[in-house]
Amino acid sequence: METFMGYRRPRGLPGVRNLVAVIPSVFCANTVARQISDRVAGTVSFCHPVGCSQVGLDLELTARALKGLGRHPNFYGVVVVGLGCERFRARELAESIAEAGKPVELVIIQEEGDTLKAVDKGARLAAKLVEEAARQPREEFPLSQLCLGLKCGGTDATSGLAANPSLGWVADRIVEAGGAAIFTEVTELLGAEHILARRAVNPQVAGAIMATIADMETRLQAATASCGIQNRSALISPGNEDGGVTTVVEKALGGIHKAGRSPIRGVLAYGEEVKGPGLYLLDCAGHDGEAVTGLVASGCQIVAFTTGRGTPTGFSGVPVVKITGNSATFQRMQFNIDFNAGGVIEGLSIAGAGSELLRLIKRVASGEPARAELLQHNELFCVTRV
Repeated sequence: METFMGYRRPRGLPGVRNLVAVIPSVFCANTVARQISDRVAGTVSFCHPVGCSQVGLDLELTARALKGLGRHPNFYGVVVVGLGCERFRARELAESIAEAGKPVELVIIQEEGDTLKAVDKGARLAAKLVEEAARQPREEFPLSQLCLGLKCGGTDATSGLAANPSLGWVADRIVEAGGAAIFTEVTELLGAEHILARRAVNPQVAGAIMATIADMETRLQAATASCGIQNRSALISPGNEDGGVTTVVEKALGGIHKAGRSPIRGVLAYGEEVKGPGLYLLDCAGHDGEAVTGLVASGCQIVAFTTGRGTPTGFSGVPVVKITGNSATFQRMQFNIDFNAGGVIEGLSIAGAGSELLRLIKRVASGEPARAELLQHNELFCVTRV
């Protein structure tokens, strides 16, 4: 049986890391949250520009993302930092995290008196949680307890030929073992919706896939309708074109390979927790940060990120494993890329590359740091907006 070494949680999936998160409920609390984390090793902070002056779905998406982040299995506990007058109340965030059975502490700046007092209190609370986390040992878990996020960025032609199929092989093995995998980037699925719908477990899920992608296309059409901004309307980046991917459909047909061949069990809303074993589509745009944040909020303990052109980005507390199908990119960016699937182009089987990649992912799940972790990359935390 395939296994990894993780940390047991009171509810849900085990963690593959055992950190304490410091989460501000509003941007006004960012500096206090960051200074708390700076004082205490074993913590990570998540500064953001939202939490107030938002209404409706825009504010709801912020609430879902921050709640999902706080409930994430890689965090032993959480210190929530609020200002005190924000629209997304810090107590609502703390109560949501506590419902997952996690230890959570709350610091309200206006109630403490000032920044110095709030930082002092928060640092003491965070240190207590870190001490508790340090006493927790790793335990052996079956692969059925892993939820893998599937992402690509900086795509070139080798992504669809080598990296994505190799990752898709891994996703299939995890699903076969009773685990879960989630793919997203709905903006980059246009033109492949009929293929994905055929893989749905039932007509209802097929309809949800088609509706999700159609809704994204409608939103894109509205956003790019102005004749004055047509030069800002391309979904394909200059790097994609330089790498041999020139249309959205080309990108989609290559990108869907990272989701393997397993049946699609459902479509998750942004911030919605994964609903059990199987393969899921997450409704989120293709922006790297928004997509990875959505995958994390849904509970992915590890994100596997394919990139032909190369990217160094990471997410605090959640390993982001970089995979390329371009051997030249691997040589050029060797300390940013964790795995080279370029051998597939040179004759290695997809199963051969996938087997090696799965072994790497199990090692990362058991504590081996991904390259983005070693270099302290944290660019991928980005709450989506309406």
